[in-house]
Amino acid sequence: MAKTTSPDTPASPASFEDALRELESIVDAMEKGNLDLEPSLTAYQRGMELLKFCQDKLAAAENKIRVFDQGVLRETDLPDAD
Repeated sequence: MAKTTSPDTPASPASFEDALRELESIVDAMEKGNLDLEPSLTAYQRGMELLKFCQDKLAAAENKIRVFDQGVLRETDLPDAD
């Protein structure tokens, strides 16, 4: 079954950087105390979703690095740029 989103459900970020920017914006607003209770709860929930998104992206990048380090993927012999 496909996951559906309501019009109120924010879309997934396009990139790690977009998620991080949105998360920083949420943290900034919450730290300044600019939000009432209900918006704070909604912002907190969105922040947790963004945090999970960022953690998943970082874990995927770490896995790729492990593959590189294990020599599974090797660079091609490129001429030196002297």
